[in-house]
Amino acid sequence: MKSIDQVHLKNLHPDLKTLSILSRICQPQTILLLGFFSILLFIPNFAFAEVFVPLHEYLGYFDSNGIYTVVGNVKNENDFAVIPTITVSVIDGSETISKTIKHVPLAVGSEIPFKIKFPEIRSNTPVLVNPELTFEKTIKDAIPIQVLYDKTLIKHDDGHITGKIQNTGNQTIYYPKLFAVVHGYDRVLDIVQNIEFIEKIEPGEILDFTMYPDPAITDDVFYYSCFGPVDTSVVPISVEKNEGKFDLRYDSPGTFFYDAKYNEQGTNLTIRSTNSYPFPTYANFEFPPISGNEKFSVTINGKPIDFIQSMDQMGYWHVAFDVEPQSQGILEISGFDKGLPPDMPLVPIWIKQSGDWWSTGQIIDSEFLEGIKFLVDTQIIEIPTLEPSSQSDWKIPPWTKTVVGWWNEEQISDDEFLIIIKNLIEREIIVV
Repeated sequence: MKSIDQVHLKNLHPDLKTLSILSRICQPQTILLLGFFSILLFIPNFAFAEVFVPLHEYLGYFDSNGIYTVVGNVKNENDFAVIPTITVSVIDGSETISKTIKHVPLAVGSEIPFKIKFPEIRSNTPVLVNPELTFEKTIKDAIPIQVLYDKTLIKHDDGHITGKIQNTGNQTIYYPKLFAVVHGYDRVLDIVQNIEFIEKIEPGEILDFTMYPDPAITDDVFYYSCFGPVDTSVVPISVEKNEGKFDLRYDSPGTFFYDAKYNEQGTNLTIRSTNSYPFPTYANFEFPPISGNEKFSVTINGKPIDFIQSMDQMGYWHVAFDVEPQSQGILEISGFDKGLPPDMPLVPIWIKQSGDWWSTGQIIDSEFLEGIKFLVDTQIIEIPTLEPSSQSDWKIPPWTKTVVGWWNEEQISDDEFLIIIKNLIEREIIVV
């Protein structure tokens, strides 16, 4: 296997907007026409200020397993990043079923798809209600991943697409995904993502991607557009655990996980899975740590499977594994600590560990400064006027080991440490 400064939640009144598909929905260079002329259409959107869901990219259909599926695309045209929350409702006979997703951060001028499954739907004629949308202001830079628009970008006869992506930034990006809108001749059909599990992509690196539509609509695929990268898992699940709520997320193209439950002790998570795709794919689960020392094991239908356990730069666990084609089963992930996670620290665990090693002489200056640069890049330390420098110019005076030692011994708090480091960077005593 291949492997915030948040503000008050705004409740805004919806209005309808008019736009052109090519001038507003996607930049011209992101449309894969596949030999057909573009047609300009003026279509109303479901909007909140400048965060909106275009109604022509919001639809429901029955997938190849007969599960009612709703897909859509959130666009952010504000001059600030947002965290959108989308509520989707479906009328099924006399009952209205609603589900809510608090999505991942959405940078300025970018978009992010969503897909929600409704296995509860029983009728053949459900009615999809316009989405409800709210958002929080946040900080998020655009993800520097680009699709290469050259002869490697190919739409195949069976409806799937292959191509290459490149990291055009100067930082490693972990767990990236690429989404796209799938079009038929006269309408949007689906939202899809790459089926390859990518643990990271280095600056300048080029990797392959493959996307498949749901088998139910394969024969109707005409072209793909609005390619958008994401660097965070996107399907949230909230599960009862030890008399509280445990929030986790997963990322899995083609596979739907549902009916999640913890055992009485809160140590084992079981969840049903269905992969409708006729090819293998992957799943990547993300959990907040409880102790940070968890050792997981994974089974499907009671049989142990190979998996990768890792911790990301923000201190969250990831458990990733392959999923067999057109498979169903019971996934069980064991090894959780009892209880609920504490509040995640302001500074990721790995940076504090790196500080301990540096203050005791176990790693060199540049290795510790990687962590300080991460704090600046992710705006945990906000220095808007900082000029970028090459790693060869980085510097940190030896006496700052005393400050880092105080921090590791908890003589000063995370907030106090960040204020000190921010001051030293602004005075150019520390250079990153």
